[in-house]
Parts: sequence; C-alpha cells; structure tokens
Amino acid sequence: MFGFLFYLVLLQPADVTAQSSHPYLFYTPERVNQLKKRIVTDTVLANSLQQIKDNCDGWLKNSNGGDMEQLALVYRLTGERRFADRVKSLLIQLTGKIQWDGMDDRSPRWNSGLGTAHSNWLAAITYDAIYDCLTVTERKEIAGKILELGIKPSVGDWISKDKRIHSLNSMGHNWWSSVVFQAGIASLAIMKEVPEARDWARGIMDDSKEWIGFSGSILENKPSTFDPDGGCYESVSYANFGVSEYLLFRLAYTNAIGPLKMPYDPLLQKTMDWFIRTSYPRAREASMSLNFGDSNDFANGDKPVRLMIALGLGRPDYYWYLNNTSKVRFREDLNVQTPMGLLYQPEKNVVPTTPSLSPSAVYPGMGWGMLRSSWDPDATMLGVKCGFTWNHAHADAGSFVLYHKGKNLLIDGGDTGYGNPEYSSYFVTSRAHNVVMFNGEAQDPQDQYHAVKQPGHLYDMLDAGNLKYLLADVTGPTSRNFLRNYRNFLWVGNVILIVDDVKTYEAGKIDFLLHYADTAIKRGPDIEITQGSSGILFRPLYPETLPLGYPHDFPEKMKYDIQYGLKDHSRNVQIPYYVISPPEKTDRAKLVNAIILLDERNKPLKTFIGSSGANGSSAWSNLPVIERFESKDYLGIRIHQNGQVTEVYINLLADGRLMHRNSIINAGNWETDAYLSAVTYPEGSKPGDGSIPSSFFVANGSYLKSGHRVLFSSLSKVFMNAEKKDGILKLSLKGQPVVNISFDMGNIQHVSVDGKIQPPKFDKEQYLLIEK
Repeated sequence: MFGFLFYLVLLQPADVTAQSSHPYLFYTPERVNQLKKRIVTDTVLANSLQQIKDNCDGWLKNSNGGDMEQLALVYRLTGERRFADRVKSLLIQLTGKIQWDGMDDRSPRWNSGLGTAHSNWLAAITYDAIYDCLTVTERKEIAGKILELGIKPSVGDWISKDKRIHSLNSMGHNWWSSVVFQAGIASLAIMKEVPEARDWARGIMDDSKEWIGFSGSILENKPSTFDPDGGCYESVSYANFGVSEYLLFRLAYTNAIGPLKMPYDPLLQKTMDWFIRTSYPRAREASMSLNFGDSNDFANGDKPVRLMIALGLGRPDYYWYLNNTSKVRFREDLNVQTPMGLLYQPEKNVVPTTPSLSPSAVYPGMGWGMLRSSWDPDATMLGVKCGFTWNHAHADAGSFVLYHKGKNLLIDGGDTGYGNPEYSSYFVTSRAHNVVMFNGEAQDPQDQYHAVKQPGHLYDMLDAGNLKYLLADVTGPTSRNFLRNYRNFLWVGNVILIVDDVKTYEAGKIDFLLHYADTAIKRGPDIEITQGSSGILFRPLYPETLPLGYPHDFPEKMKYDIQYGLKDHSRNVQIPYYVISPPEKTDRAKLVNAIILLDERNKPLKTFIGSSGANGSSAWSNLPVIERFESKDYLGIRIHQNGQVTEVYINLLADGRLMHRNSIINAGNWETDAYLSAVTYPEGSKPGDGSIPSSFFVANGSYLKSGHRVLFSSLSKVFMNAEKKDGILKLSLKGQPVVNISFDMGNIQHVSVDGKIQPPKFDKEQYLLIEK
C-alpha cells in the first residue's frame, strides 16, 4: 500500500509475553496490576496517582476537556466507565478533524510533521486503552481515521517509495524519528482492524536501522546522527527527544508483538552512557547537563534511560543517573506525575555510589569533551565543544563551559525561541560563546544554516588524575580568518591553563570571549567570578597580564572590555561578558589564561588599593602561586600548589614556524621537542642534571631529557603523562597505532599503561620499553 519494503526483525527469547488483546501498547494489564501492587507500599507513586485521579475527577465536572492520557490511565486502573466515556469523546473530536497537520509554506506541501506525530501518539495510546469500551463500528471508524489522518500522511511524506518528500539526509534527525516512529505506534494500535498494519510496523522497525546508522553526507555537509561512541551532536535536549521517540515505538512493539534484538542495541547503551557523561550532579540542587546547542541547563536523558530499563536493556549506572535526574522537572522526562512515568517507574534497585564510567571522556566523532575532577556531587567539570555546526548545533567550535562547586560559572550562550530574530542574530553565533575572535569574527554566521564544511575536532584527551589534557583544533570552522587555531586545556591540580595558539592571514585584533554567570569583578591580576559559595579566578598570563592600575598607564598590558549579550531563553534581557585582548594587533599569538579553582581553603582578603586603583595581588588566601618566565623559544609557567611545583613550557618553535627542523628547546633543566610540556617535582627540591621528576607530561613530543638522562624517547611524537610512585610507572598515552617508547626513570617494578598493569621489559641498555 505504502510502497516500502519490510523485513522480519531478529527476535530473541521473550521475557515478556506479547499481548493478544487490547490494551497491548503501554497500559497493559501486567503494568497496571504491577502499579496497583506498588502503590500499596510506595507513597510517592500513590500520591502521584491520587493527584492524577483528582485531576480527572475535576475534568469530569466540566462538560468537556481533560488530559486524554491521564483519563485513560485512571480508567484502566479503576474500571470506571465515566473516565473512558470522556476519553472517547475527546478521541472522536481528535479523529474528527479535517487534518492533523500540514505546512503550506513548503513546496511540495508537507502533509505531516510534529503535530501529526503527537496526534498519532494520543490517538494510538487512548484507542488502545479504551478499546473495550468501543463498539465494533466505533473501532473500525476510529481506526480508519487514524489511518487517514495520521499513518498515511506520515508514511507517505517520510518513508514511502511513491509519495515520499523527505530523506534521512534532509530531515533524518529528531523530526524523522518522531513522525515515523509515532506512525509505527499508531500502526500497532489498529492492526486488528487493519491487519496489514502489523507489516507496516515491522517495516518501520527495520527502517530504524538506517536512521540510527545514518553516517552523514559529504555534499550536504551533514554529520552522522550518532557518534560511534553513542553521542548525539544535536544537543542533550534533542537527543532525549529523538531517541525517546524510537524507544517508545520499541516498547510498544515489544508489548504488542514481542521482544527483539537489534544490531544497534550496544550503540543505544553507549548513548545512555553519553547522557550520564554530560550530566553534572549537585548535592543540594537539581542535576544539570551540558547546555551546548539548542538545549537547556536541565535537559537530560531521563526518559530514554527509563525506557531502556523497561526494555530490559538497563545497566547499574542508569540507576545512579536516575537518582540524580529525579530532582529535575524537565518537560520531556518520565516523572511519576505522568501516566507513562507511573507505569514505567523502574523497580527499586541498588544505586551505585558512582558510575562505572571514567570521569573524563571525549567524543571525537562529534567533538564533545568532558574533563571531570570526580563523579562526586558539586565536583568540577570542564565541558568543551569543537565539532559540527548545523541545525541545533551552534557556531561554537572551541567553546568551553565550567561547573564548579555546584554552579555553572562559565556558561554557554544558550538560545531563545526559533521564531525570534535574536536566535539567528545572536544565540547561534560565535559571539555568544567562549571562543577566540579575529576582528570580531570566528565562524561564518552562515554555518548554522548551511552547515560547516570543515568541522572542528577534539584530540588526545588524557586524564591522569591530578593532570588532565584535551586538544581542540578549531582551524577548520574558523579558516576564513585563521590559518592556525588550536586550543589546549591543561588541568593541573586547582589550575586549568587554556593555551590558544593562533595564526591569522594578516595582523588584526584578537579577542578572547569569556561568558560567565552571576558576578564578575576585576581584582588585581584576576577577574573574580562567583556565584554563591562557588568561585574561580580567571587570570591572563600571556602575552601579558591584566593592568593592576589605570589601563591608560599600562598600554603594554592586556586590554579588557565588558560587552553585552542576551540571557539564555530571553529576547531583551542583557547580560555582560568580558572581552580580553592583546595590546597590539598581530597575526600570531599565544594566549595563555589560567582558571584558578577556589575551594574551602581559600578565604577572601582585604587588600591595599593604591590611589590608581591598583592592587598587586589576588584578594584570596592560600592560592596556588603562579609565576611567569620566558625565553625567545618558549613561554614558561611555574605553579606551586599542594607541596608540588609544576613547570609548564609552551614551545614557540613547535607552532608550525619551522619546516624540516625539529622544535628542540633547552628549558632550564630540561630539553625537549614537545609542543607543550609540564614537569612536576616536590616543593623545595632543586632539579638538576639527571633529575627524575615526580611526573611529566608532553603534548606532541618525542623526547624529554634531564641533563644527560633520557627520561623518555620515541621515534614518533606522543601525548603522554608519566608518573612514578613507589616503583610503579603509570602512563597515560596517546600516539600512533605502533609506537615504541624507551624510559630511564630509575628503578621500576611495575608499569601501568592506561590502567592496564604489565611487567616491565628492558632492552640491553636497561631502558624500560613500552610497545603499543
């Protein structure tokens, strides 16, 4: 009828018996009886159900109206016909419309969209729930109207051979998922009256493989829908919606026809992991999530995670996640105030103290990265985005956000209603994000509509506990202005260094944008950013520091200005942000900025302020001490904290200025060709010729020497952190697929490479060998 092929889906042995009679979609007898038993002992469920029943009693006091899903649930629980009668009247109104959707401003005309999907859902779930209260004639008539108003327009526009006007390339994101899978649910609802509808549902289930497997389009600049590791570039909010629409169909299919196993199930589980990784748990307030793109601070994956558990695809980590999202009221979740949330509330289970996932992660296929101090509530999380720009993904390559002590201190620009001109003129542009600009530009504003041809990328994430690193290549999406645009995040203890390495086609003004929440005040060398008891200091280090007194008296120092953007989800509420710039126009720069994380050890100080307004030191106690030192070949930063000294070297010869010559620098007691290096040793010790540091880090380096001692050597350059403690050498390593590394780190009994313990292996010269 609709001209699409269908295939039988591989079934697995059933844990759940498919229903032979209505209701078999969601409000099944098993689920309803289970809920009846649970409300006897679960007061939360009982109170929520009572509220829904009170709502329904209130609607019945009026001549019409009411929430169809709530009324249908109360009918299934109580058996009282009066609730079913109201549902039937509303269902007849819904199916009595001339059409459910349509967009006359499109050519060819769209006959179905999200309105059709929503109506398919309402009609299907309530038709199924009150089926026993409908006459044979009513069943056939309503089923016929669901077919004509909902299923035919959806299948015709989106998946049929002869009428289709969409492809996965044009609309294969959340709209496709919603319209097609809700048509699948509607098909399941009417398959007793329209037997061929079972085959339509099977065909849609088979089409899901192509939807989930969509790999993008070169000619149309479209990304794949899912990262190979499960992430979804469209944002947390839209990933929730698109994936949930599929999982609702999968659940209805499982209940009505039988359980099944699909080849992409492992990917779906990875997507749930991605929701967990994007979350920021808080001790006293609702959990937050990364707000990149068209999303919001409290969007989450609550709904898909609950549906995965209902499908038997749950994991222990999911219960940890739901324990955190339960504090959030997000309109697209499955909380117990909703019928589906009540029926499919997971059984109580052991909640892990922390997830089994590593605290930090990178999704290179979509360009999202998360560096996290721990999974503890109110910990610190740095989120970085450097990937695609299109549709719901903004022109924000290289942008970052920071959560610390329960607050989102450095923020994403957010969004506003799509019908508002400010959405296009501000929110989706680079100016609304924490990026580097050249003469007021970064990405082309057209990228968000036409899609960026050369997306940004994230590389070489390392999490070695006290040291973390992530590299963002922003050059592609900003190549109209930048020949070179790299952003390095090096996190050591309570200091996060952001090293921007930029080269432009001509000299011009380079700006570092800093969007923040709540309060920011310039104090001495820092911009102090606080919200409640949470705070950070933002300290420019290179090419210069901020002026301590009147800026006019110090033209060689960094310039700073306050400009105004718009508050998230508003049109006319202005909020300030900082613009920090080198003193001179240039075509090459190393912008080095430090974020100092404040904690309970830091106390505000009253400091002397001179007549010029100058204050020579930060207004906080017990801060890490940060020193600048430099030569013609490198920029140096020395950080004193927690009884350790970390020397960071930024190799100026390693930024592409040399051809066919290695970027070797002699930096104090160390010699290396690394692009970026950091050496840590105990406070009070004096490293000299042959010293073995407590730990060292190299980014894109092939060797590090201490005098005549070769601490490590590799033919190809690697990204690596090496830490020696109690005779154990712990390595975090990123490099080419085949790499052989030699070490001279003294006496080593055991080696750990990326968490895997292995016995040490030595060559004839007694160098420790690591082969990968």
